Amino acid sequence: MSEDNRPSRSSGGRGGQERRPSGSRGQRPQGRDGRPAGGRGDDRRGRPAPRRGDDRRSRREEPERTTDQKIYDGPPIPDDVSAKDLDKFARQQLQNLPEKLAERAARHLVMAGLLVQSDPETAYLHTLAAKARASRNGMIREACGETAYAAGKFAEALAELRAARRMNGQQLYAAMMADCERALGRPEKALAFDTPEVRSHLDDPGQVELTIVVAGARRDLGQAEAALRLLETESLHSKTRADWVARLRYAYADTLLELGRSEEAVEWFHRVVAVDGNRDTDAEERLAQLE
Repeated sequence: MSEDNRPSRSSGGRGGQERRPSGSRGQRPQGRDGRPAGGRGDDRRGRPAPRRGDDRRSRREEPERTTDQKIYDGPPIPDDVSAKDLDKFARQQLQNLPEKLAERAARHLVMAGLLVQSDPETAYLHTLAAKARASRNGMIREACGETAYAAGKFAEALAELRAARRMNGQQLYAAMMADCERALGRPEKALAFDTPEVRSHLDDPGQVELTIVVAGARRDLGQAEAALRLLETESLHSKTRADWVARLRYAYADTLLELGRSEEAVEWFHRVVAVDGNRDTDAEERLAQLE
């Protein structure tokens, strides 16, 4: 669908237009008793009320936007948001689209990136607007999946990420897809993502994220000891302050606590706080409860 072929409202004129009063010089017509005709049917400005048929015609000529049309429109985009604000790689993924369509889709993706942390619901609507313009674009479907995940729409996220994987063959979303399965109450399906083939396509942070999710699935299945052993295969003592370090240590501390090893759990929650400068976890609150 191109920008020029977007769903549109009828361009018909306004129904139920007011009729000019008859009589000389625009005065209201007189009844037999000399009083203005129309009585209560006239409004206070001296104009007759529209007929019922006028109301129905107005509704026909200006129909409500359908659900699909509203999705296509998407949330408003500020004028100062440009397609050029999208990163170079993402813009390249839109090059096969008509110019105007690609520009609009890009601006929606820029807005999604700006809002995904603070307002994931609206970010998701922006990606749906981009998807309505290019549903066969793998990068756009990936963006839909990521924003749906951030908004807690796990079934939608899983469907979108599956579509993206079919289109581009990427396994980069494995951890997110596995976590969607967990959230949908299917931990055994989350475990199915942990294969040598999938891991061979992941970088180091991606492998850690998958380990965290799979360990969580093990815990969902009552296998806390197996979860702990799995987490111990990763770099718990890494010197880097990358985001995944805090999440890995948090999962480890939480699993220790589940196994009744409270003193060790407290130690590892402290290690989480040491690297969690953005406070992505609630480790400080957990420590306040434990100490």
